[in-house]
Amino acid sequence: MQHELQTYDDDESVARAGAAYVSQYVRDVASSGAICSLAMSGGRTPAAMFRELGATPFPFASAIFYQVDERIAPANDAARNLLELRAGLGERADIRAMPVGDADLVAAARDYADLLPAPLDLVHLGLGPDGHTASLIPGDPVLDVVDRRVAITGEYQGHRRMTLTYQELNAARQLLWIVTGEEKRDALRRLLDSDPSIPAGRVSATRSIIMADRAAL
Repeated sequence: MQHELQTYDDDESVARAGAAYVSQYVRDVASSGAICSLAMSGGRTPAAMFRELGATPFPFASAIFYQVDERIAPANDAARNLLELRAGLGERADIRAMPVGDADLVAAARDYADLLPAPLDLVHLGLGPDGHTASLIPGDPVLDVVDRRVAITGEYQGHRRMTLTYQELNAARQLLWIVTGEEKRDALRRLLDSDPSIPAGRVSATRSIIMADRAAL
């Protein structure tokens, strides 16, 4: 697939640009009278982007936030992506959290999928040095899930996870990748080449923008 690559000086500039893009995207959707559906990933630079959104006159009444992925961990565990999302966006944001505390995780994933609009308007993704995105992890059986919009992974870096699958990511109207840091260089090159040997390279949504800092190039 073709990605539109936008380059910025540093990770702070990427966070600001990402926030501005998300804000304008929501306004554009809202101009037609619709509610914009967004799915957000975790990470250090995205956390800065969330803070930017929370500190600006963002049209929260016109947006519903979903999660791209979440670690199976207790509600207040620092590993949870939800904590950064809530801390950055604040109480005005309508956030539909992944139900990772449920006893039956397979049923919980199915229930979350039922909440998702079809398709999502905007999906924000990150990129790991190993080429993973969302919680689509190298070597995990979740990579081969084709019949579910949300699935449960095996253990990765100490946690199992709930994640949107390729089926859901590829259906999104718009992808926004936030990629920062020198350690992402090889993975970013492979992503730009749509290299299927990394999980991120198998994402094939119609429209995709990558915002990267110079360190990642």
